[in-house]
Amino acid sequence: MTREEIFVQLNGVFRDVFDNEDIVVTDVTTAGDIEGWDSLMHISLISAVEDEFDIKFNMKEVVSMENVGEMADIIVRELEG
Repeated sequence: MTREEIFVQLNGVFRDVFDNEDIVVTDVTTAGDIEGWDSLMHISLISAVEDEFDIKFNMKEVVSMENVGEMADIIVRELEG
């Protein structure tokens, strides 16, 4: 799966989780860029991303992600794994 394909799927997950069809995430998107992305929604988002890609993030990965690009990097690694 290419990074572009991952972002297509991530956009779908973000739109579903935040119930907002206008969301478009990029490498530099952070929680501050999306209304309602708080710590509780972060848990829902992580779970939805794990389900979408059939992967599991470890706690270190979850707390170290600073933007969606880093999330995509981890997904790429997991899928290539």
